[in-house]
Amino acid sequence: MSRVGTSPNKHKSQQIREAFPWDQAPRYLIRDRDVIFGGAFVALTKSMGIEEVVTAPRSPWQNPYVERLIGSIRRECLDHVIVWNETSPRRILRSYFHYYQTSRTHLALAKDTPVSRGVDRPENGRIVAIAQVGGLHHRYERRAA
Repeated sequence: MSRVGTSPNKHKSQQIREAFPWDQAPRYLIRDRDVIFGGAFVALTKSMGIEEVVTAPRSPWQNPYVERLIGSIRRECLDHVIVWNETSPRRILRSYFHYYQTSRTHLALAKDTPVSRGVDRPENGRIVAIAQVGGLHHRYERRAA
């Protein structure tokens, strides 16, 4: 989503500058062939010392981590909501990202969450469901009666 009156290319260039403000730019940047990455963006990354690795056309498997994350966001969140305006997806995605980091289990983390949490003992109370992402997902915890 670009801001009104701002070209998408200019917005992407600003984002890359803000992502690495203290001369800590990565050595490589893997990206697809989206037209949003125009000449100004390429020049900026070059000036920052970043070598761009452009994936082959129609080859999402060349960037599997990003494709997996985007797929999860789409399947677990965006496919199940109605977007009303620009504020709506920002709020929904902020809520989903919080859920993704603190409540959603990941097989690669041995079914833990990125922000690890301990296992509740049965003596801590009964299991209650806590709605997240507007009720689309739930977190389960033990609570004393």
